[in-house]
Amino acid sequence: MKEPTLNAEPAVQRRLLDLQDLDLQLDQVAHKRASLPEHQALKDLAAEKSVVDRELVTADTEVSDLQREQKKAESDVEQVRQRRARNQQRLDSGQVTSPRDLENLQHEIGSLDRRISDLEDAELEVMEKLEAAEVVQTELRARAEAFAGRQSELETSRDAAVKELDEQRAGFVDNRAVVLAELPEGLITQYQRLREHNGGIGAAPLVGKRCMGCRMELAPSDLNAIKAAAPDAVLRCEECGRILVRTADSAA
Repeated sequence: MKEPTLNAEPAVQRRLLDLQDLDLQLDQVAHKRASLPEHQALKDLAAEKSVVDRELVTADTEVSDLQREQKKAESDVEQVRQRRARNQQRLDSGQVTSPRDLENLQHEIGSLDRRISDLEDAELEVMEKLEAAEVVQTELRARAEAFAGRQSELETSRDAAVKELDEQRAGFVDNRAVVLAELPEGLITQYQRLREHNGGIGAAPLVGKRCMGCRMELAPSDLNAIKAAAPDAVLRCEECGRILVRTADSAA
């Protein structure tokens, strides 16, 4: 279906270029807002923090398990020590007089001494593991806290940048509304449709012999047709199809 021929006063058509400029500025603001370095930095930080958080959960679990193991080791040592102390007390009190019973008691004390030594070695090993695990846990907690601080800094920086860009956008939107009020509905509709299908540019000036939308130099026949067109005729670039606005810098 062929599009209807549009007409608009030259000044109105040039005003369309102001709308195009505002729309490009709005596009730039939207792009800057979406591509703020803080967005990627926060995303990367979140990924790193996720790894550290998982490692910290593992470290917390290991420390908790080793603490329980240490308490059990301490309890085991204490129980054997108490038993040895009771046997030593019986031996020292002279209550045991039978040579066989004395020999058995001394043998048991010797066994308990070896058992205590083994348990103390096991307890020491657990303590060393716990100490190492606590070092890792402390380091991971420090990293997690550093992430939180860095995240707060990035969020503050991002929010400030977003606020500034939103203020710029609000100014462009207000100016755009003023320009829109000066343009006929048909011209706006055609411009917006062309803008959607042409990379955000629906109207471009003719500078010299060149359409500044596609940057192509127009053929002599196209330039002659432009020269012959009425001043209020809304023209289209034969190369890219965008609305072509004649200005003081046009060669036609």
